[in-house]
Amino acid sequence: MAAAVRKVAAAAVTVVSLAVLGGGTAPPRAGGGACTLAPGALTVDDLPAGSSVLDCAAVGRLVTHAGAGVTVPGPGMKVSVDALTEDGSLHGFTLAVAADGTVSYDDLTDTAAHAAAPAAPDHARVSAAVPGRARAACADGAYATAGHKEYDTYEWFLGDGTLPGNLASGDARRVFEDAIGTITASRNDCGFGDTVTAKARFLSRTGNEADIDRDARCMARDGVSVWDAGDLSGGIVATTCSWSRAVSGGPDALREADVRFNTRDHTFTDHPSDTCSNTYDLRSVATHEAGHVFGLAHVGESHESQTMFTNSFACSTAARTLGRGDVLGLRALY
Repeated sequence: MAAAVRKVAAAAVTVVSLAVLGGGTAPPRAGGGACTLAPGALTVDDLPAGSSVLDCAAVGRLVTHAGAGVTVPGPGMKVSVDALTEDGSLHGFTLAVAADGTVSYDDLTDTAAHAAAPAAPDHARVSAAVPGRARAACADGAYATAGHKEYDTYEWFLGDGTLPGNLASGDARRVFEDAIGTITASRNDCGFGDTVTAKARFLSRTGNEADIDRDARCMARDGVSVWDAGDLSGGIVATTCSWSRAVSGGPDALREADVRFNTRDHTFTDHPSDTCSNTYDLRSVATHEAGHVFGLAHVGESHESQTMFTNSFACSTAARTLGRGDVLGLRALY
């Protein structure tokens, strides 16, 4: 025991010496004990899984991974960032803080999200993926969930700035309501009835902004769920940030979800034409983002026919309605 203490003390002295020389900070220690974090944005290596946000005074600090970022919430809370990219690459991760302050992460790899296919009779198992080929929307049962759901009613606001497609506020509201309604009513062309109990309600316009910065990172939440538009990283079409609280024995309870569309680098329309080029169908993108709000995660390669595929294709309206996997994912949550 004494030897272990001496080793820890020696390590601390070494790190302090490095810090004086500009060489770094003390790594957070799991299981208690103070730690020191450098100023500025942190990486997941600076605040590794198992460390304590309380011992490290990390609540409110920005943590980044592979270009995505979230602000550390307090104990018992989780925050997820999910970005829809123009090339379909995954961009996002989840940081959870347990009641005792311990940190954990999800989705820290660059691989496609795992596809879940329950074995129940009406939830047919997905066959092996065929690289480069999309399954028909109603034949593909792949889905992934983010570990949270809306137990009550998702109440949301519309930002008071310029909106995607330069739509008037009333038109944008109707587009977003329709997209959210596709999720809450599990609208699909596959013949699946609606058994999903999710609910939503629009409240009003607001001067609050989505708690998302120009690098598509989740900032500290303000308690108001806002859909708006603005400047995001160039390759990102839209981003959703979701905050939820731990629930014993079930998915976490959603507390806030903000959505921002990148209107600086991408154009949107509610009526794609035959001559459409490099323009995103707003309802398709909005339906995808609403899926994140209500707890669906991305599915990757060979699941292009699902609304929750990592990319809503430019000019395509296919994601306005759900595929088999999208519906099964919602049924698994609701």
